[in-house]
Amino acid sequence: MRVTLEDLVKRILLAALLAAGLLVPAGTADAAVTYPDLAAAFDNASTSPAASPAAADIDGFGHSLVAEDVTAAGWDRGRVVTVDGAPLRLPAAAPGTPDNVVADGQRIRGRFTGAALSFLVTSTGAATEGTGQLEYADGRVQDFRLGAPDWITGPSSRLTVAFPHWNTPDGPGALPAKLSTVSVPLDAGVPVTAVTLPKTGSGGRLHVFSLGTRPAAGPWAATWATATDDGLAAGPWTERTLRMVEHTSRGGTQVRIRLDNAYDPGPLVVGHATIAVRSVGAVPVRTPVTLTFGGRREAALPAGGQAVSDPLPFAVPAAADLLVSLYLKGTVTNAPMHSVALQEMYTTADGTGDHAGDGVAFPTAGTFGFWTILSGIDVTGPGGTGTVVAFGDSITDGWSSTPNTNSRWPDFLARRLPGRAVVNEGISGNRILQDVFSGLPDGRTAGVSALARLNRDLISQTGVRTAIVLEGINDINSGTSAEDVIAGLKQIAAELHAAHIRVLAGTLIPIKGCSCSSDAHMAARTQVNAFIRDNGGVFDGLVDFDAAVRDPADPETMRAVYDSGDHLHPGDAGYAAMAAAVPLGRL
Repeated sequence: MRVTLEDLVKRILLAALLAAGLLVPAGTADAAVTYPDLAAAFDNASTSPAASPAAADIDGFGHSLVAEDVTAAGWDRGRVVTVDGAPLRLPAAAPGTPDNVVADGQRIRGRFTGAALSFLVTSTGAATEGTGQLEYADGRVQDFRLGAPDWITGPSSRLTVAFPHWNTPDGPGALPAKLSTVSVPLDAGVPVTAVTLPKTGSGGRLHVFSLGTRPAAGPWAATWATATDDGLAAGPWTERTLRMVEHTSRGGTQVRIRLDNAYDPGPLVVGHATIAVRSVGAVPVRTPVTLTFGGRREAALPAGGQAVSDPLPFAVPAAADLLVSLYLKGTVTNAPMHSVALQEMYTTADGTGDHAGDGVAFPTAGTFGFWTILSGIDVTGPGGTGTVVAFGDSITDGWSSTPNTNSRWPDFLARRLPGRAVVNEGISGNRILQDVFSGLPDGRTAGVSALARLNRDLISQTGVRTAIVLEGINDINSGTSAEDVIAGLKQIAAELHAAHIRVLAGTLIPIKGCSCSSDAHMAARTQVNAFIRDNGGVFDGLVDFDAAVRDPADPETMRAVYDSGDHLHPGDAGYAAMAAAVPLGRL
């Protein structure tokens, strides 16, 4: 089967005619119809067998998802896939039968309670966006915006899952087909009883496959977390066990872990997961304890999906190292990772099987320096409520701090906040507006843009109450204007406030002398900092990192005692000074 350039050009031309209103594809539903649930509203078949492309037509022009690709990614029909903390039940429809609704004002009844309502969506013909409406049980009404990038031509940075082909009238072609997830913050205390889908106009069609709610965090807080910056860890790995080190912020009496297969094009299976308090190296204080997932020892993660372990009674000390061990069943070709861990981890050799439960006898065959698959550790028990999330780039990620010492500024902040949860969602090289990592495995490690990862890495973080945002210097150093950086910061603040999260903005620290900087870059930094300091209520407060580390004799320069030597990143003393500048009363 083949896909030619002519076929792609034809599709783009047809999409343009659709956008101009010169063609109207079949399948658009009548408006203002009420349905008992989402499945009852399904009016479009998106998925066809590879050998029977005519069985489905997602875009009105004979194209569809390839059923075999969907299954291979672990997205089996009827399965529950968790994304951004929200369980989403996939359509149970067989290939060639309706499995999504083209949004056109349909009203869907239900009872949705939680922190957010999540939609599994894609668009055909063009990117889409429109206004829908939520009806609460107490009579209130809430408008919301819902849209998605185009399933073929849209950016991959916003994807939840990408399937390797689309099905054309001639059969499967090598263009990735993408689905996305959009979350809408809710009033967690009142059920939503009906959802009215948006009308998106004639420029494209918005397809809705599933909706579900992200539960409220309740008593849980995140004691440790990390962000995925790349979709390709150093596999393939076959039948091996990874033992990773995580430094806690607050303690607790119960624990659970979060696993994430973000951006991975294929599924993976964790055959056994354990947790222990670390003694030294890969050696635990006591025998590691098994974690379960829905009562099962094994956790199967579809492409782009997540899993949360069952609550486990376990004494988690504050400011201590834990060991989480993951036995990878079978062969794992790709796995998401956080590439700059600044922490030594441990692995067995390929083919050695399950050693997650080993104590002192753990057979270390090598070490590595990134976190993979594990995205968070949550605790309950005595202590402060809520989680503080540090969200930023390499300066938050701790670049140039001393490895194996937990000397990033969020680590120093956690020491100032005993009993409070502080987690680090920094990604080295990250930018507010520009994607460096494409969302598809490509070896780059600066992540999708801050705006693209905001929901997955910050808003859906367990128990998040406050965010400290330190982003923008990489945008400036790559030529983005101060005005655009400011606009991006405003958008971040607006989205966090909509999710009921307090926002503290960090001023950008000095960069004079860095090989990456210029006079224009330094001027843009000054302009962004002036906005942050006098932001007119955009933020709930600020952290003046700039004032904390600059040289009083030359404010464009970092004090030598704080500079790691590259004139961009602080060293350990500089990170400690940054943490000391955080106004604890504003958290």
